[in-house]
Amino acid sequence: MKNLVLHPHCAAGPIESVEGAIEPTADGCSASFRLIGDIARILVPEESEPERMDNLWKTTCFEIFWQPEGGEYYREFNLSPSRRWACYDFDAFRLNSRDAPAKVDITCRHDATELVLEATVHSQLPVPAAVALNAIVEDKSGNIQFWALAFEDGKPEFHSTVCRALHLAGRL
Repeated sequence: MKNLVLHPHCAAGPIESVEGAIEPTADGCSASFRLIGDIARILVPEESEPERMDNLWKTTCFEIFWQPEGGEYYREFNLSPSRRWACYDFDAFRLNSRDAPAKVDITCRHDATELVLEATVHSQLPVPAAVALNAIVEDKSGNIQFWALAFEDGKPEFHSTVCRALHLAGRL
């Protein structure tokens, strides 16, 4: 698991640390995220039927950005503890967003001090690739924290190539 860092403009909150891991698979990737802290103080979307849905990033959610080496194109995945998900393709930085072909299976479990989300992504994901693992955490007071492997200076921007700090060389 890789430790994610809290964006410097975000106030401390109920979550003390966030970890993420990802591995390429024959038909996509498998990923896991772990929040550690006072889980009762964050908004955890209620479990629902798995389905594609937009705007998941407006509350507690996890993200993967996958950019094949040597190009500007990238794919974004939003993964909700509710088991809902989204997948978008971009031609370049925030350019020409459109739904991308994917199927995502999510499991999520939590207790008082830990939330773990595991996702199996079925989608064509070329390697080698630069990858970002991100988390958005909303607490019950409405405060939002942004977590990533790395951030560029300024406001939180998960679409930045700086966030894609993990380099995956090949499939297992």
